[in-house]
This record gives sequence, structure tokens and C-alpha cells, in this order.
Amino acid sequence: MSRHVVVVGAGPAGLGAAAGALRAGARVTLVDAAEEPGGQYHRMPPAAFGAARPGRLHHGWRGFERLRDRVLGHPRCDWWPESAVWTVERAEQGPPHVHVLRGEADGAGRERRVLRPDALVLAPGAHDRVLPFPGWELPGVYTAGAAQALAKGERLVIGDPVLIAGSGPFLLPVAASLLEAGATVLEVLEANPAATVARGWARRPWELAHQAGKAGELAGYAGLLARHRVPYRTGRAVIEARGDGRVEEAVTARLHHDWSVVPGTERTVAVDALCVTHGFSPQLELAVAAGCLLRGGAADAAFADVDADQRTSVPGVYAAGEITGIAGAPAARTEGLLAGWAAGGGDPGDRAAAALRRRRDRARAFAGRLAAAHPVGAAWPGWLRPDTVVCRCEETTYGALLRAADGEAAGSARAVKLGTRAGLGPCQARVCGPTVAGLLRGRADGGDPHHRPVAQPIRLGELANPPVEDPEEKESAR
Repeated sequence: MSRHVVVVGAGPAGLGAAAGALRAGARVTLVDAAEEPGGQYHRMPPAAFGAARPGRLHHGWRGFERLRDRVLGHPRCDWWPESAVWTVERAEQGPPHVHVLRGEADGAGRERRVLRPDALVLAPGAHDRVLPFPGWELPGVYTAGAAQALAKGERLVIGDPVLIAGSGPFLLPVAASLLEAGATVLEVLEANPAATVARGWARRPWELAHQAGKAGELAGYAGLLARHRVPYRTGRAVIEARGDGRVEEAVTARLHHDWSVVPGTERTVAVDALCVTHGFSPQLELAVAAGCLLRGGAADAAFADVDADQRTSVPGVYAAGEITGIAGAPAARTEGLLAGWAAGGGDPGDRAAAALRRRRDRARAFAGRLAAAHPVGAAWPGWLRPDTVVCRCEETTYGALLRAADGEAAGSARAVKLGTRAGLGPCQARVCGPTVAGLLRGRADGGDPHHRPVAQPIRLGELANPPVEDPEEKESAR
């Protein structure tokens, strides 16, 4: 019987992993919470919109279609859409058991399923990281990922006009998506000064030849902004949002290289919506639950640690894509192909695998330049005021967090969270966890913002029902 590989996530990394495992001769179960594969990068309007055609900003669409059709049409691939992995259970031998809820998230008939694979590939992706600032909780302030998802997946704009701010190259495709959907973009603000961005991208310039596609994308975005007369400004950020019941204006300011505000440079801009991102936070809940080691030191800047074949520290568990480092969709796809090939039992000495490793290594070099060009400045907490909300779910303020960290809860991140409720609301620290961990650094030790035994919400009624098991899974459990 062929090996059974479970792949969690059907974005570029997950589809690549499924393709790699199938090529190695394995049986694959591909699980994703969305209705269609592709992730955020290849998001399209739902079928109810009719025969939607990919826009000119859907980079690599034909390649994605070929990969999607090859994977989903393969006789050894079982595609599970609208299926959420709510936890993984460590096993005495082999990789963890995978607990899945199948069915619409708001539906009444979701089934519990348990998969016991021979290998597990984690490719859950990442979500926007947004640093808090006064007024960021106002309606009309969106993460860049949410704004792009609405524009690409629903043809909706978050407002008109829109200001886009934060840090990183993701600002550009978001601006392009909003412009294509019909919104007016006032300006795009990159928080890092031009010198920081230039130094970061100039590292190891001889490697840039391998990123010709990225250079072409950048040129396309620059041309689009120029045609729409959208200014792109470096060294400037949104430090406050204001409005009566919703955002009405944004306060921007010039920043020093450490992101401290240059006094006297504040400027107020009238907006209908504000779109903000400060990079990405990898979705590490499943990796942490499985016992995988992380790298990166600080809890707010951690990634899954993998070897040359994308293996984690847990036998039989592999990781690919943004949870190993932020390097873009092509890099995620390459990591996925390599992880799937290894998970499916492919020959590590295979020529194609060796070529994938070389491509992956070049992608990791790109990730290093990306991190160097768009770092988060250490002085950003200077934007905050005592009444600034840092945990939106529990409305915990910056002042309350500092009082707890310097008071009876001093030295213990867990005590600070229990005392302030920061990170204990409905999002379970997915939004504020890394930020709170960063704010507490040096004031309190301990605490992992990614430790979350229940990775996705599950109803008590669903938990009480016994899981439905496939015959092959029952056989593998014996």
C-alpha cells in the first residue's frame, strides 16, 4: 500500500506539496478551509459570480491552473474543501493524528474526521501583522490582506478613497488590487526610509538574476501606480486614525530609521478607509501543537525549523511556505514540492529534488533580503498612548498592559495575560499575540503566542459527536 500523506493548506505551498507527494507515488489527502484551492495568492470570485476571468494581476495563473488540475484530477488525491484542522494529536509512533471538521463553518452538519497519515505536511500560510496605533480599532481600518481578499474574491472595495500604509512589498499588490476593483488610492506609505529599503535589497546583488520574475512584477506595479498618479512614499507611516464612529482621517508622519516619529512632520489626510500591514505572522498553531521546534528566538518573530528536505523536528512532519519564512508564492511552491516529495518517500538523490533544493536556497536568500529591506523598527511603541488598544478582542490598553507588567504580574507573561485578558479573546491571540509578546519583551518572560491546542473553533456539540472514520484510517490505526 502506498504511503498516505496529509497536506494541510491548499495555497501555493500546499498544492506544491500535494504534487510532490503524488509524484513520489503517495496517496494524498489535501485539506483546506476554503471552497477552492489557491490560497490568498490565487483567490478568485466564487462560482456564483459566473465565469470569472483572472485579472492581469493574477501572476502565474496559467501555471497555477495546470498544477491545480493535475493535483485535484489525480486518482490518488482526495480533495477536502471547507475542512478545518482544529487540532493535531501527538501519536506514540509516527506523525500526529489530524482532527478535521468537514463542512461549512456556519453549517449545522459538520463532521468530525480523524486522519492517521504516514506523513504530514503543514502549509497553513500566514496572516497580516498589524502594529497597533491610536484609532486602529475604528471601523474602516482594514488589514491589507482583508482588503485584497474583498477586492480579488468579491470585487468589493473597502472604501473610496483609501490610504495604504505599513511596510513590505505586499503594499504594492494590495494597491493594484484596489485600483483594479475601482477604488481611488490616495497614496502608498512604506514606513522604512529609502536608504533602509535600498540596503536590504542590495544585499548579495549577484543573486538578483534568479528573481527576474519579481523584478518584472515590481515594474508592473510601479507602472500601474504611475498611471493612476498614486504617490509611493518611503519613511512615512500612519501613526493615528481618527473619526466619529468610523475612520474619517489618518495622521501620518515621517519616521527615523528606527521608526521613531520625526517631530513636526505630522500630516492629516481625509480618508474613507485605511488599509494597513506591517508584514506577516506565520500560522504556527498546528506546528507548535505537533511539537515542532521553532527558530528565530523572539516569540513574535518565530518560524518552523526545517532541514534540507523541509523536515521538522517531529518525525514524519514536514513544513512548507510562510511558516518556514516569508519569501512569496514561488518560494512557497518550491518548498511544497520538496516537502511533498520527501513526505511521499521520494528518493532524496533524485535530480529533480536536487534542483528543487537549489531553487529553495535561492528563495531563502530572497527572504533574507526581504527581511533586511523591510524590518519592523524597534521604536514603533512610541506611537502608542496609554489608552491605545493593543488587544481588540478584550479592549486591553497599552497602559493596562504596562501596569500589569510592572506590577504584581512582573516577570510573568502568563500572569500579565491573565490579569489583562490580552490575547484571551475570540481571536485567541492570532492578531495581538506577537505584538503583545514584543511589547512585553524585557518586562516579562515566558509565554508562547502560538501555543493554541484548539487551532480552529469547534462547537461543543461537534466535539461530543464521535468522529467518522474511513475504513483505510481504521486499518492504519491497528
